[in-house]
Amino acid sequence: MQVRQFAALALDEVPSLAQDILREIRAEYPGLPVVLDDSGEPMALIGIRRALEGFVQQLASAEGRPCYPLEVFQEFGRGEGLHGRSLDSLQAIYRLGVRLAWRRLAEIGQKIEIPPPAMYELAESGFEYLDGLVDQSVRGYAEAAARQAGERLRLQRKLMELLLAERRGDSGAGASAGAGAGAGSGAGSLSASRRPGARSALDERAARVGWQLPERVAVGVLLRPAREAVAPAVGQGVLLDMETEQPRMVVPDPEAAGRPELLRRTMAGWSGAIGPPVPLADAAKSLRWAEAAVRLMERGLLPSGEVLHCTEHTEALVLLQPEELIEDLARRCLAPLAHCGPAHGRRLAETLLAWLETRGGAPEVAARLGVHPQTVRYRLRQIRELWGDEVDDPDRRFELELVLRARRLRGELGRVG
Repeated sequence: MQVRQFAALALDEVPSLAQDILREIRAEYPGLPVVLDDSGEPMALIGIRRALEGFVQQLASAEGRPCYPLEVFQEFGRGEGLHGRSLDSLQAIYRLGVRLAWRRLAEIGQKIEIPPPAMYELAESGFEYLDGLVDQSVRGYAEAAARQAGERLRLQRKLMELLLAERRGDSGAGASAGAGAGAGSGAGSLSASRRPGARSALDERAARVGWQLPERVAVGVLLRPAREAVAPAVGQGVLLDMETEQPRMVVPDPEAAGRPELLRRTMAGWSGAIGPPVPLADAAKSLRWAEAAVRLMERGLLPSGEVLHCTEHTEALVLLQPEELIEDLARRCLAPLAHCGPAHGRRLAETLLAWLETRGGAPEVAARLGVHPQTVRYRLRQIRELWGDEVDDPDRRFELELVLRARRLRGELGRVG
């Protein structure tokens, strides 16, 4: 009977109590935004009133599970998230509201002479109810944060798509921009993206994700250590797209102090390649080199298990990527070895490459190969017999060194020196 009497009196007090609580909250937090519903009533007042009614009705019905005004308090949490605020102030407001409500409810309890132990249980129920309201706001806050993060990732992918798109017919512009940069015009290095249409679209998309357009970028292609691998913590400045089979990233100002070391730390456990630094408008070119490097990694021709920089593997990328051209050149340049056995032909090729690289005599070549000088003299005589005067022609020597270096990179010749 006392509980029912208490609930009836409390429900009568709810409208005025809600007004009083809102007034105190506004006095304590004068900057609190006032959001009105469709009828023009403050959403905060509706939330307070419904929360009080729900709590009192729970007491009257003696139901074990409280009934929360879900949509209102979730909306409060969503509002905090969407406006970039934390939940700290919102929870402080809730605690203030509960303290004010408890004073009024305690007065009602004294009026109808509810025993102190029962009032303690009532207070405990009130704070449990508060926890439930906070949970609903946290849920709304998390939903808003997830929605914002998803929208940011979508906009970021759109920005990367535009940035990495091939600009057909802009090769001349890119070349002239490169020349301009060499002449001291750093701003001119932005080539095609300086065109009003392309540049304005890029500016707009970058602004929407808060990304400041850099002068130079490097583009990376990553290999996942596992299908469900968590995205590397590359920092806000680096654009990252994890939606593709091989994630891609755009690194702004890759040559800035500390940037390489920061990437090395954050990319621990990942493998892949970062293309060469290029002007912003040439980002697609950096991407192509990174993709080429990853293909060579997958074939075992470049080191795997780390994120490598293309600029540190220029020789391999230049010599191994145009495979058909190098193989055709090798077929013609190394034709004299066709009649030698595989083992002997390999030894002659290694000796020829050591001689081309050192341009020294038998002692220097022998030291490089780790064999006796007399053995080198014998092989060099054979090389002279097989190629004749071609080994004295600078162009032929360059071609021979090119194809032999390519074979060494593929593991077909021993690594010496």
